[in-house]
Parts: sequence; structure tokens; C-alpha cells
Amino acid sequence: MSKVFDPLQSRAITACQLCDSTRLKPVLFIGYVPPVNTMLDIGSTPSPELRFPLELLRCDECSLMQIGYQVDQRILFPHEYPYLSGTTRILRDNFRDLAEQCRDLGLFQAGQRVIDVGANDGTLLQPFKDIGAEVLGIEPSQAADVAVSRGIAMVKGYFSRAEAARLAATIGTAKIVTAANVFAHIADVHDVVDGIKLLLDADGVFISENHYFLDLIRTNQYDTIYHEHLRYYTIGSLQKLLYGHGLEIFRVKPIRTHGGSIRVFSAAKGRFAVDPSVASALHEEEKAGVADGSALTSYRQRVMRSKLDLLKLLAGVKAQGARVFGIGAPSRASTLITYVGLDASILDCIGEVKGSHKLDKYMPGTQIQVVDEERLYREQPEYALLLSWHIADELMQNLRRRGYTGKFIIPLPEPYIA
Repeated sequence: MSKVFDPLQSRAITACQLCDSTRLKPVLFIGYVPPVNTMLDIGSTPSPELRFPLELLRCDECSLMQIGYQVDQRILFPHEYPYLSGTTRILRDNFRDLAEQCRDLGLFQAGQRVIDVGANDGTLLQPFKDIGAEVLGIEPSQAADVAVSRGIAMVKGYFSRAEAARLAATIGTAKIVTAANVFAHIADVHDVVDGIKLLLDADGVFISENHYFLDLIRTNQYDTIYHEHLRYYTIGSLQKLLYGHGLEIFRVKPIRTHGGSIRVFSAAKGRFAVDPSVASALHEEEKAGVADGSALTSYRQRVMRSKLDLLKLLAGVKAQGARVFGIGAPSRASTLITYVGLDASILDCIGEVKGSHKLDKYMPGTQIQVVDEERLYREQPEYALLLSWHIADELMQNLRRRGYTGKFIIPLPEPYIA
């Protein structure tokens, strides 16, 4: 990875990514964290790994939550980027729901174009294609090859205003543009929105899905903070961003993905009647202390306590000589492992499903091996630490059904054994 590292492209963020204010207030420092999807092969010769400061900040001017260091996107999203959205059932179900909601709201008709920015393996586009849309994805990583193998048209490259202008000139615009869990990933947010506008029909709709900061603090999440996520949106901060580019939020919907996200519909100002869900969400943010930042002090304290409580729980388990396997190697697992300080002496290994590109790798910054989940059923360790804890109920049912008989450790919002 060091071959593509350019210090001029990785830098501290000293001004707000939305409003350029320098009134950035520290909220939570996670530590010096490696890129969460940079994983060395098991058995490879140890070599230096890049680590970058990871701190959550709040802009006192516009309220945008953001991290304090921008890592070169070539490091974060290399060609061999291992994440595939189609391996997660909750995402497949969510994207089917998205396509059906758009159809039921009359936002597009069969034959009209849908473009997905950061399309990964095409999982979002597939249900749109199934109900008659013409689909196109934009994706820089090898996940694009998976989409193409499934018959989904892809442009393999990074998204920008310049790329959007090229596409609009060559293939035309789209009735719907989506950006699911990527709208917070691209560095220049204003360039992103300008590019999306260039791709939209005059009556087109932009739909973003993002980790929702209100859910993040309610469920004590810190593990979803990593360098790929430059910004953490509320409806209030997202409204300010989009309105500044001539787009108006007209509907919002809470969704279950990633431990709590928000689906936001926007279009040219005045194009659609504004649904009551928008005002309701803004009111909820104000009541919860997110709009003015008053909820952040208690959030920081709860994060610290959860770390100590998890270490205490694991110390007791290991003192008994018990084995602990991790289950699931999502990006968020790397943040948790780094912040808590877990290593291969605490976690024997981490099980992943067949087909995952993370198999036979080390977790970033550690020598914890990611192995086939079948090892869990074969060796029956006393405990399984659920690193995808946000879908713990579903995971526990699946693992029990497949034959695991041990106990579960759920690390967040508060650690406990089930």
C-alpha cells in the first residue's frame, strides 16, 4: 500500500467539510487506526502498516459531525477492496425495499434510468433492474467486476463532478441517482453534490442512505467511525448541505442497515410536496440534543465505559481458560479491535462466511486470522464475540441453527453474555 501513499493526499481536516468554519470541536479520539479494509495475507512476512489519527469532531457553525483526518482514497478504496454488500441479507432486503418504495411513490417508471454512485457489487441496482429500470453503477473497486458478471452495467472509476459531466454528455441523465453508504465517503462533498445534480433529470430524485448520527449515539456506536466515513449526517446538517445546492429534502425514512441509518429523498426545490417525516425527524434531533450538540458529552463517557466493561468481561472469560472466536469481520470490527486493544491472544480467530474476500487475511493492525466460519462449528469455542453486533439477534439464530452451542458476547451498546 505504501506505493500509492502520497502525504499530500492524506491530511488533517482543519476546516468544516460543509461550511469551511474552523470552529471544529473534538468529541471522541479513537486512536491511530489502520485503514479498516487493508488486510495482509495470513502467513505473509510482517511489514509496516499505515495508521492514521481517528477523531470525531463537531462543527459548531453548521453542526456537521466529521472526522479530523482525510486519508487518500487510493489507500482506503484500492482495486482489491474486499467489501461486498451482497453478502449481507439485511442490505439485500433493504435495497429491495428501496426499489419498491420508489416504484410505489411513482418516482420512476419502467425503462427510466437509475444510477448508483459507489455501486459496489450491484446489490442496490439489481431490484431496480428486476422491476424494469435501466441501471448503471459507478464503482472503483474489484466489486464492479462482480456486478458486471451479474449483468449490471458499470463504470469502473472514482466518482467526481468531472466524471458526472462526462456521463451526462455521453449517456444522458437519470430519473433516480442513489448513493447508499457512500455519500459520506468522497472527500469533496460539494463536488459530489454538484456531480449528482449533473446526472439528475430536471424532475429527478437523489436518494442517499447514510449512517444516522442520532442512531449512532443512541446505541453507543463508536465502531462505525473509521476513515472511510468522513462525515456523519443528521437531517439538519444534510438539509443545509443539499439546500445550498438547490436540492430540497422532501421525505426521510429510518432504516435498519449498519446499526441505524436514514434514507433521504431530495429533488429540486419545490418539485415535490415535503412529507411530514422531515419535520418530525428535525424535531426528534432537537429533542435528543443532537442539533445543539448537548448529547455528545454523555456519549463520550458511555463509549469509554463500554471499552472498560468489554475488557473486564473478556478478562474474566480468559482467566477461566476459555476460547473466544470473533464472528464477522465488517469494517466496524477493525475500529472496535483497535480502540479496545484486542489481539490474537484474546481472540483465537474471526469467522467469516464462505465467499468473503476477507478470508485468509489478518485483521488490520493485528495477527488475528480471518477464517472460514465452519471452524466455529467444528471446534465449538466457549464464546463467540459478535463483531456485527448490530444484527446480533439474526446472527445468534443463524449460528444456533448451524450448530454452535457456546455462549455469545455482544460488545455494544453495553457488553453482555447471551
